[in-house]
Amino acid sequence: METFGTFEHGAWQKVGKAYDDFFGNLTTQSIEPLLDAAGIARGMKMLDIATGPGYVAAAAARRGAMVTGLDFSSEMVALASSRHPDIRFREGNAEALPFADESFDAVVICFGLLHFPDADQALREAFRVLRHGGRLGISVWATAERAVGFGIVLDAVQAHGNTNVGLPPGPSFFRFSEPQECRRTLQAAGFADPRTIEIAQIWRFPSVIAWIEGVERSTVRTAALLRAQTPEAYAGIRAAVEQRGQAYLKDDGRVELPMPAILTSATKP
Repeated sequence: METFGTFEHGAWQKVGKAYDDFFGNLTTQSIEPLLDAAGIARGMKMLDIATGPGYVAAAAARRGAMVTGLDFSSEMVALASSRHPDIRFREGNAEALPFADESFDAVVICFGLLHFPDADQALREAFRVLRHGGRLGISVWATAERAVGFGIVLDAVQAHGNTNVGLPPGPSFFRFSEPQECRRTLQAAGFADPRTIEIAQIWRFPSVIAWIEGVERSTVRTAALLRAQTPEAYAGIRAAVEQRGQAYLKDDGRVELPMPAILTSATKP
């Protein structure tokens, strides 16, 4: 059976451009607070794990940091490198970082933890490559009840479809949405003084239909879950999502969906 890691890697080799198109205007909204939480400043050596299209790496470089961006997808690395040729990007595994101990002043992981088969190991690796006194900053989605761009779709699948469709078992999508669990896990990895804040974000689309199509084209687990439904179940899911999406319509037909980010930072003693 395909493993979760293989499933994720294969999908991210294909959806990089779509992710950029549909998530770029969302995930960038919390980048500056994330860099603030990690204490990013001029001259610092920073590692951006799960760099994707390089949004965080580019913002840190604008602050004068010396940035390395890492992603397990060669397609994402190519996309980031084409966008930001002056920044060093490389392919690599977050659970076995290709760097020496204490190589960086700061490490950030922007919406990447949910994609790692073993997030605890990835955090131990982040701890290893940080210098003493260095800071880690991570961002994750709020719970499904509050990150409604995901929550509405998952509720509709629960009500009208089948959640057991043979996808490789993986970690909980919203494990680190609970600040207490996030802080506990960081402390178990060796970090000290974990602090959590919430950042308001809005996911904007020209229409409800554009939002649904964006989810189907640019996500991994959720898109695979939708593709695996029967035609009858998919029709019910789609109708339910369209109906609930009406609550977030603006007068001009645009849809604006609350998608808060949970930011947690901690220090390597």
